[in-house]
Amino acid sequence: MKPRIAVLGCGYWGANHIRTLKALGVLHAVSDANKARAEGFASEQDCLAIEPDALFTRKDIDAIVMALPPQFHAEAAIKAVENGKDVLVEKPIALTVPDAERAVAAAKANKRIFMTGHVLRFHPAFEKLKELIDNGELGEVKYIHSHRLGLGKFHTENDALWDLAPHDLSMILAITGSAPTEIRGEGAALLDHQSDFAHLHMRFPNGLRSHLFTSRLNPYRERRLTVVGTRAMAVFDDVEPWERKLAVYRHAVWQDSGQWAFTANEPTYIPVEGGMPLTRELEHFLSCIQTRAEPRTSGEEAITVLRILTAGTVTHG
Repeated sequence: MKPRIAVLGCGYWGANHIRTLKALGVLHAVSDANKARAEGFASEQDCLAIEPDALFTRKDIDAIVMALPPQFHAEAAIKAVENGKDVLVEKPIALTVPDAERAVAAAKANKRIFMTGHVLRFHPAFEKLKELIDNGELGEVKYIHSHRLGLGKFHTENDALWDLAPHDLSMILAITGSAPTEIRGEGAALLDHQSDFAHLHMRFPNGLRSHLFTSRLNPYRERRLTVVGTRAMAVFDDVEPWERKLAVYRHAVWQDSGQWAFTANEPTYIPVEGGMPLTRELEHFLSCIQTRAEPRTSGEEAITVLRILTAGTVTHG
């Protein structure tokens, strides 16, 4: 029997969840503080519209996908798991580490699935990149840098770091397999007190280093994750078409008579199967609900991401 899923929060990203869950045949209800918005989606998708206060105790709902403003995520997740619902909570799952820890602890205490919406972990190009790394194709990974730049979106609660960096931090943590031991942040605020540009510099236990750059005031879009290994370098570029999203560069660098020399080779584009990351993410959530397996993007990972964001946040006057 398929789980019956409700979506709490019918904004931009909640709407994507609603349509995808409907296509998967598991959308049971929608809910939003804006009653008219919820009823509009309910009519469009032929499902129930339920008031937020009534949602958590409904016996006909098995799990809730939460796409709320992040300051409301923790309390809503706690209420859901205490009422026996599994949850997928969009990033960030809270605005403070203690709130995130309370929500994840509540899920564990009530034996509920807690999954985080780090959707790029389910991108076929990233999954293939991770496979190449795990198989040793790049050699020992020494450096990772990620750029996520564009114009907008602007939030009252989230700066560029908190809004954009969780996706990349999730991918970096998946590659490194550990939390960083050193974190240094830099930021610049142009519009108000929130950082519109943000840099994170990280060092990991094995000496691997990483740099992350986010901007919401950039004239062009960039969505690029680069992994530098001892045998090869790889680039996951989500702006490129499918046939060019994942490239491997087998450059060579060596010393000759005390001088450094190198050869630059053309990239090899790695075939990547098609597939929408959000669909794959929600399929994984459904599988976890049915098998009770720990999600790939667990609550613990989300807490680690929040710790990094908190340590790297620059406060502006």
